[in-house]
Amino acid sequence: MELFDTATVLTRVLTSGVVMSIEKSDRELPGLERLLQKATGRSKAVLLNSRTGAIHAALAGQGIGHGDSVALPDVDAETSAFLAWLGVTVTSYDGPAAYDHIALDPTNADRLGALAAGATAPALVVDLTGLGFGPAAAVLTDDPKLWARAERLKIFGAYDLRTMWTQEEADADLVPGVQFNYRLSPLVAACARMALTQAARPAATSGAKQS
Repeated sequence: MELFDTATVLTRVLTSGVVMSIEKSDRELPGLERLLQKATGRSKAVLLNSRTGAIHAALAGQGIGHGDSVALPDVDAETSAFLAWLGVTVTSYDGPAAYDHIALDPTNADRLGALAAGATAPALVVDLTGLGFGPAAAVLTDDPKLWARAERLKIFGAYDLRTMWTQEEADADLVPGVQFNYRLSPLVAACARMALTQAARPAATSGAKQS
């Protein structure tokens, strides 16, 4: 990643005066959401501050929680431990999967669209941590109810951004049992967006043209 590009993004965010994800005037988070939606072909995106947060949101969005079982392929030890902490049991994989998972890094970020094309689960978890700007992830889906539940999980559970200061409940049926703060910062979102945008650009050629 070019240091000049990174410095430009950091300057833009820090001088905007918007460094928290609850600010209505923030443009970095919506920008990353739109980029991921376009790249994956999904209509809804939820941004979170960790891979485990995204896994939690993908499951909670489907009403999966403590005492439930899910089918998942190739679950690593870290994910297994987190699911056990949530009280979710992983069964032998015979489909359909509860969610699909893509871990992005500089070597495959340009192929996000192709990787997402093979995902068939209701939720797609995209881990952005490997891009190098800190823990970050997203849940992509076409299910409005899944999106709404996942979105609520990351904002202290009981209140959405419109009402968290007034403590007025907007949708009581979406309230999860435990509150979490899984919100992604605009600064990390801006850097991840920069990395994905650069990865999608055609590689520049150098040297003289051959006649």
